[in-house]
This record gives sequence, C-alpha cells and structure tokens, in this order.
Amino acid sequence: MAKKLDHLTAPLQTFIEAQKMFFIGTADVDGRVNISPKGLDSLKVLSPNRVIWLNLTGSGNETAAHILQKNRMTIMFCAFEGKPLILRLYGQAKIVHESDAEWKELIAHFPSYSGARQIFDVAIDLVQTSCGFAVPLYAFEGHRDQLTKWASHKGEEGIKEYWQEKNTKSLDGKATDIELVRSDQQLNK
Repeated sequence: MAKKLDHLTAPLQTFIEAQKMFFIGTADVDGRVNISPKGLDSLKVLSPNRVIWLNLTGSGNETAAHILQKNRMTIMFCAFEGKPLILRLYGQAKIVHESDAEWKELIAHFPSYSGARQIFDVAIDLVQTSCGFAVPLYAFEGHRDQLTKWASHKGEEGIKEYWQEKNTKSLDGKATDIELVRSDQQLNK
C-alpha cells in the first residue's frame, strides 16, 4: 500500500495544492518531538523536490529551534475528503528570515500575512504515500481568522516584542535565533 518516491509527481503536487491543512514534524537530537498543524495559504511547491512553508507567529517556535540543531523535517498531508491518501515529505529544511537575501523572492509566493516569522525552505529527499483508509472524512468550513487578526492588531513592533517574550527558546530551552533577527533588523535601520 505504501509507496516511496524520490520526488513529487504532478498528481501529488495537485493533491498538496488542494489541502486545507498539513502537519509539520521536527525533532532536535534530544528532547521533545514537535508536531504542529498548519493551515491558511502557507505552503507552496516550487519543484518536485522543493517546498517552502511560511511560518506565522505563534505561541512557540519549536520548529526553528529544532532545525537549528538538526535540519530534518517531515511534512504530512491527509485527505479528509475524497479518495483516501496520506502523503509525507521528508527532507532537510533551511530557515529564511526577513533579514536574509532570499526572503523577498520567497515571500512573494504567499499572500501578505501579518506576523510572518520565518520561511522554511525544504529540500525533499523522500516522498511517501500510504492508504489513509482510517483517516476520517471531514467537511471544510473555512480558515480561522483569529491568528491573522491578532497579528494585525499587534502590529509589526508588537509582533517583534512578542517574539522576544515568547519565541526565543524552545520548550527544551534551545535557542530559536529569532532574537538575532531583531538585532539584524535594528542594525540595518
């Protein structure tokens, strides 16, 4: 039932584009494993072996801390409607911040979201599909707007202050380097 591929096929790319939700999995060399559900228009396929994911400001920043220690990432999609399917993308992720040269090129792929924190640029080395027969059927009602409204209300300076307060360390106390972004931006003014 499971199939392994070394790249995304055109039908799998179409499947990804139709998904309303996906999951990010990362782990440091030790400590906790993190799995986060994601939504909105925040993931783009750039090629059969490359995806980018826009990470919006949230209560934690586990993914960044993990990628700084061990750059492996798994992205999982589940078909909650239509034909059953689970799709996993395995690869190595690189963090791109607003102060990095690639930011402008990559951020152009996404709608303008307040609170954009990082882009993860993922080089895919394994694609795995499996049946998904036990994944339940769900009807999509719409995306929640609380996160984007919250970020808009906070404003750019408020978001950066929030990063300093809540996003500089992982649950295991590992650095996320978000404070370095703030320092770089202040130096560039």
